[in-house]
Amino acid sequence: MADMSEPALHQKIARQSPWGPLLVADAHVHFFSQRFFELLAAQKPELTVEGIHAQLEWKLPPAEPAVLAETWARELDRQGVDRAALIASLPGDHDSVTAAVNAHPDRFFAWAMVNPRSWDPETFSAIHVACLFPAMHGYSIQDPAVELVLEWASAGHRAIFVHCGALSVGVRQKLGLPSPFDLRFSNPIDLHVVAARHPQIPFIVPHFGAGYFREALMLADLCPNVYLDTSSSNRWIRYQESRLDLRQVFRHALDVVGPKRLLFGTDSSYFPRGWHYQIFEEQSTALYELGVSLGDARAIFGENLLRIMGS
Repeated sequence: MADMSEPALHQKIARQSPWGPLLVADAHVHFFSQRFFELLAAQKPELTVEGIHAQLEWKLPPAEPAVLAETWARELDRQGVDRAALIASLPGDHDSVTAAVNAHPDRFFAWAMVNPRSWDPETFSAIHVACLFPAMHGYSIQDPAVELVLEWASAGHRAIFVHCGALSVGVRQKLGLPSPFDLRFSNPIDLHVVAARHPQIPFIVPHFGAGYFREALMLADLCPNVYLDTSSSNRWIRYQESRLDLRQVFRHALDVVGPKRLLFGTDSSYFPRGWHYQIFEEQSTALYELGVSLGDARAIFGENLLRIMGS
């Protein structure tokens, strides 16, 4: 694992924050490649990649994922963001994030969605993190099929991302694609026995558990190898009985999990919006108002992700 004080392969980029210049590494960026849209289009008759972008009014990604990676690298430069985890957001698109990392190994990490019932670990040798969506694909995180993913992660010193809680994919809704997700498989508590059995694997639960905040905190409290990502607008807060706001969410998370297991993320995805800087502004303001130190801010906004990734 590299010493954080060692010089990087590229000039370190810092974003302005309430604490001053801050190195930011985003743990949650969706890499919407052309292959991703081809896979989406195949799910509905007469839907095409060009038709999708006309309907969404998004910028059509270039055919080559390395070119899209260059676009993202320039966007991160513009926003003052040092590194990002790029997520291939449908099974079968892992080659796109691999190409992006090959083009910019000092800027990106390759994460990819996996359906453990139909994947080949041999094709995932260049992937840093496998992303599991049990509710989307209809299986329990305790299903025996998941064991292959756990073995892959353990053997390669990799991490596993497990989506829990409310699951709503905006692009599917806009395109009228069905979303037959099964929330019976979305409780973070189901991950407890798996994470406890594999303490060497870092497990990442995004969006503070996406509505299962209490359960995500219980899981992370019991399993020191569980990390929570802070990404998205966190609209799940409206499901809570008490009137939580973002500051209170962070206060509870810091009290239970501490600053070393929180991973900043934005849930950025498409152009022309690009990197979702408003998420950073909201989260950094909330943490600063809570009195979080510069050292803890550095951990949350970058160092924790880099440590997990071995950078």
